[in-house]
Amino acid sequence: MRVLIAPDKFKGSLSAVEVCDAIERGIKKFDRSIEIIKHPLADGGEGTLEILNNHFKLLTHSVVVKDPLFKEIVASYLGTEKTAFIEMSSASGLQLLEPQQRNCYYTTTFGTGQLILDAVQKGYNDIVLFIGGSATNDAGIGMAEALGYQFFDNQNNRLSPIGKELINISRIEYKHIFIDLNQLNFTVVCDVKNLLYGKNGASFVYAKQKGASDQEIEQLDKGLKHFNLQVEKYLSKKVATVEGAGAAGGLGAGALCFLNASMKSGIRFMIDQTNFHRHFLNKIDLIITGEGCVDKQTLEGKVVKGISEISNQFNVPFCIVSGVAKDKELVIHSLKPIAINAIMDLNVSFDDAILNAAKYLEEIAFERIRSFNVKVY
Repeated sequence: MRVLIAPDKFKGSLSAVEVCDAIERGIKKFDRSIEIIKHPLADGGEGTLEILNNHFKLLTHSVVVKDPLFKEIVASYLGTEKTAFIEMSSASGLQLLEPQQRNCYYTTTFGTGQLILDAVQKGYNDIVLFIGGSATNDAGIGMAEALGYQFFDNQNNRLSPIGKELINISRIEYKHIFIDLNQLNFTVVCDVKNLLYGKNGASFVYAKQKGASDQEIEQLDKGLKHFNLQVEKYLSKKVATVEGAGAAGGLGAGALCFLNASMKSGIRFMIDQTNFHRHFLNKIDLIITGEGCVDKQTLEGKVVKGISEISNQFNVPFCIVSGVAKDKELVIHSLKPIAINAIMDLNVSFDDAILNAAKYLEEIAFERIRSFNVKVY
């Protein structure tokens, strides 16, 4: 029997590699002869570089950059000989700020632009930008500023590249940017489909968790609408209705406008990059996937969603493990797993579930493989 284990991380508890290891231990407790294939994954958010580095030998480049509040930090990105992989969260991520510091009304993606500039200066022509986990809502004007774009108000004053100032952009200057876009290929990888503005846009969906007040969220949304008009006027780019434009506080739109980037689904990109399909050259009997929280957002393009599509493609049964499982009926109806098992269903406390996630995943994996074997044999 061959079992393919392909989860995302359990955020705040276990890395994807640790999830794989815990599930493997549970299966081996039941039957050591079962062949295990471990293939940890990510969806383009935080932790994606760790997964890529787990599959390939990548070079690490460390750079002094500005964090979301313009303080100097050291951030890193990875690369092959030809391609640079940059996680915007390493320079502009929410995890870089203490809870009391978080407010995307005042934060910037400037540090992300500094990482991009460093990669270009080191000779990388292909740059992949992962845009999950941002602390920002500046539509990428911070990133653009670091690359030589300039933004002015109607009094011809230079604007600080933060979310608050989007509403004040009156002119965009780009004649003297530091990179040659004709010589570069940018790919933006993300796991959300939000539009730039509106009720399903960057501000209304994500700004509250990034510290913005209700009044500031209203202003940020107006700023994104205004930004859209200005980039159409000065850059001839229309991004308002592009799925993913609202990702990372509008950085999705900014990458399209300022980098001429193409956009790809995070899980599809990772499946392709890590050659996931090779495992199906031989028979797979069961796939086990999972993530920290399974809910209706899982259906938007998370790891579990991607694995469900492949499972159906190759007609292989799959099951889902998680820390928390919500919207179970919707997920089962949409994705067709044979089972969903959550740690919180074991009647443990939330703190216990976080602290002892590996132990509980072992137990779940043991019971799941035992049940599967009874049904199969």
